[in-house]
Amino acid sequence: QVQLVESGGGLVQAGDSLRLSCAASGRTFSSYTMGWFRQAPGKEREFVAAISWSDGATNYADSVKGRFTISRDNAKNTVYLQMNSLKHEDTAVYYCAAKYRGYTIYVGYTYWGQGTQVTVSS
Repeated sequence: QVQLVESGGGLVQAGDSLRLSCAASGRTFSSYTMGWFRQAPGKEREFVAAISWSDGATNYADSVKGRFTISRDNAKNTVYLQMNSLKHEDTAVYYCAAKYRGYTIYVGYTYWGQGTQVTVSS
């Protein structure tokens, strides 16, 4: 079992940057593929970014490529989402997720955090 706690959300202006953090409780954090998802009001949850447990390879949704960067610090059991050039349409609740030794990017996540709100004003 892994517990995930997101932090770092807030209210920012369009064009600003924000870094989200997700702290994991597990002692085998390095064996988990980690992902970020988001859900905007009235919309379905969508994939944002992921980072592999095995080789650190990353993957991004087309809507955030070039603006967002996912990274992890296994020593701190933490995954980050650096968000630059934020747009109003990035406004959503952001969730981090984990799956044990996962090799698929978009599906199969077992553990989820509680979410953190990101609001980007125009």
